Amino acid sequence: MGEIAGEYETIVVGAGIIGSCTAYQIAKRGKSVLLLEQFDFLHHRGSSHGESRTIRETYPEEYYTAMMEEAFSLWEEAQQEIGYRVHIKTKQLDMGSVENKSLQSVIGVCKKLGIPHEVLNAEKACSRFKVINLPQNWIAVVTNRGGILRASKAVAMFQSLALKNGATLRDNARVMKISNGWKLRDGSNGVLVCTSRGSVLGRKCVIAAGAWAQKLAKEIAEIELPVQPIHTTIAYWKIEEGLDSFLPEKGFPTFACYNDPYFYGTPSLEYPGLLKISVHGGYPCDPDKRTLVPDLDALKKKVSPWLAEGFRGHIMSDSPVVAEACMYSMSPDEDFILDFLPLTKTSLSRDKSPILIASGFSGHGFKMGPLVGRIMADLALKGEAHGVPLQYFSIERFLQNPKGNIKEYGEQVRPYVTS
Repeated sequence: MGEIAGEYETIVVGAGIIGSCTAYQIAKRGKSVLLLEQFDFLHHRGSSHGESRTIRETYPEEYYTAMMEEAFSLWEEAQQEIGYRVHIKTKQLDMGSVENKSLQSVIGVCKKLGIPHEVLNAEKACSRFKVINLPQNWIAVVTNRGGILRASKAVAMFQSLALKNGATLRDNARVMKISNGWKLRDGSNGVLVCTSRGSVLGRKCVIAAGAWAQKLAKEIAEIELPVQPIHTTIAYWKIEEGLDSFLPEKGFPTFACYNDPYFYGTPSLEYPGLLKISVHGGYPCDPDKRTLVPDLDALKKKVSPWLAEGFRGHIMSDSPVVAEACMYSMSPDEDFILDFLPLTKTSLSRDKSPILIASGFSGHGFKMGPLVGRIMADLALKGEAHGVPLQYFSIERFLQNPKGNIKEYGEQVRPYVTS
């Protein structure tokens, strides 16, 4: 264990988007916080790196769409504080068969919550976005609030803001053990976090370790969280003609295709002349043993056929020209886990636990990062968080049903999983 060097109000394990936002939220409230990262800051081995993520308010689940209102506000607030932008605004285009239950739920949620939107048939959608070609039985939903988040730049932004507000940041500090019941200076109980760079004490500890969170939960409390790390691939495809039509300043939107499989994309921005289109899925992996090689065969099989028809020959569909590996941390229902971690597998008394966990972001958590950071800061510092339906994100939901939350529209947006 070595000498204990330092005591903090909260220790945050994992410096991806979730951990960095959590550290920022705690620091800006004047509380001491240590942000730990097992690799270099802004490394490429997890789920928060790269050039871009999409942001949108359209979801089949009403609670996510409602949560995005605060998320958008917190993104704007952070950009104002740092003095530069990481959110490039565009419209959002959601496409799919008129019979797709998830897409119909998106429309229903927009109507219920008063989200401005247009529903276009295939002919009108193709007239509006001339490089896109949709089957006759498809529809398109256009909303105003979409866009691109500059991913690594955004993580760096929140780390800079955390540091500016008094946080301590430490990378290349692999967590070796987390244990409860250690005495703090004031005599109260705290958490000991042992790392490869020394040991520290904290009143609370927030685990935001992405694909590694499951392993830490098992080591701490012998709890098997139902979170499966998935190896996925981010891909960029060459625009062969009509480049201007794919630029964000020319009105090309971020988009999602409610198809089998579900895939998504962004306007041409990060790499000139290339369009990002990636599939929502991958294959199970061990984050400590996985290969970092992109899965080009899966992209050619699942994305290339649609590109050839869906973009009227404007995109070179044979193979992407740039691809990089990434990871998801999939929960059975694709809902987050934001909760106190039970201290033992036989005890569900979470209220007294000084250890919290944020996990299971299932490939759609980045856009929610600032909001999740606010939630985890509230839980760590106050023991409760208001304004969000935390029942959907509890660990206990998996005791009631191993599949988690039941979705009324079925399982229409499941990632492909290959062995």
